[in-house]
Amino acid sequence: MSGAFLAGVVAGYGIAVPVGAIAVLIAGLSARTSLRVGAAAGLGAATADGIYALIAVAGGAVVAGVIAPIATPLRWIGAAVLLGLAGWTAWGAIRRPGVTQRAERPTTALRAYAGILGLTLLNPATVVYFAALVLGSGGTGGGVWFVAGAFIASASWQLLIAGGGTLIGRLLTGPRGRLITAFVSSIVIAVLAIRLLTTG
Repeated sequence: MSGAFLAGVVAGYGIAVPVGAIAVLIAGLSARTSLRVGAAAGLGAATADGIYALIAVAGGAVVAGVIAPIATPLRWIGAAVLLGLAGWTAWGAIRRPGVTQRAERPTTALRAYAGILGLTLLNPATVVYFAALVLGSGGTGGGVWFVAGAFIASASWQLLIAGGGTLIGRLLTGPRGRLITAFVSSIVIAVLAIRLLTTG
């Protein structure tokens, strides 16, 4: 049990720690809205990691083989969604000076959770990653504990990202600071979208 749980923890941190588009989105949501919304988004990413860990434990090799033929369309969909988010973030930054506080925070925790969950599920590399780990370890038992460890590790990291985003948001509360962070976030997300299309 403890061995499978620790393996899951290591796997969860391994997939969550590299800062990519999802981490940028979570930090940006926290900075522009609230810790509650950012944390919900982080838990959406962690749920996706947990789902893919469960799929990998249940039949990683078979699932990875099924996903492989559609990996390119999924990559294009993911890139299109990211570019849309980048444009939406930039547009919100441009029109923000004239909006009210209520309009400035339209994202609810539930919408943030569902949106980041869906976006993270578009990454077929995650299930391949977990499948490789499971198969590399010989597919030994303790699957439930592996999934639990992966989810807890991913969730703890995503919540740390959300908390960091909230701190940044408090430090940069002025209109200029929010404009700058929104533009930086949209540029980074756009670059990551382009990179998603040019790699793999």
